[in-house]
Amino acid sequence: MSQTVIVGNQPYKKRNVVGVWLGLPLITLGIYSYVWIYKANDEARRFLRDDSIKPALSVLAFFPGAILIVPPFVAIYRLGQRIARMEEASGSPSRASGGLGILFIFVFSLYSLYYQSHLNALWDRYIGAATAPPPPPPPST
Repeated sequence: MSQTVIVGNQPYKKRNVVGVWLGLPLITLGIYSYVWIYKANDEARRFLRDDSIKPALSVLAFFPGAILIVPPFVAIYRLGQRIARMEEASGSPSRASGGLGILFIFVFSLYSLYYQSHLNALWDRYIGAATAPPPPPPPST
């Protein structure tokens, strides 16, 4: 289950981390992993307003780039850097790490769970900002 978050005029998805990591990839025989890579990079491109981010190239790094072994690792590392840039731009105190993303590839492929949890925390900041009550008026003297 996902929740749409509007930041500026752009829609972003707050996705279920377990669904991204395990549920949907199992149901779709791994195809959703490629869809998620594309969507996460597209969200980074739109959020950062950085047209040098090419989501389709990130997907190609996995398929057929995996034949060369290195491209998927580069794509995962760069996605971590992009998410960290998004967190920095939003003023979030936590930062995703491309290095941890690479490490999590080898631990049950947890990189998508790790990155999506960072993205969800980022979107939570905007949900909270939109639903927070207005600040109290200044005290009159």
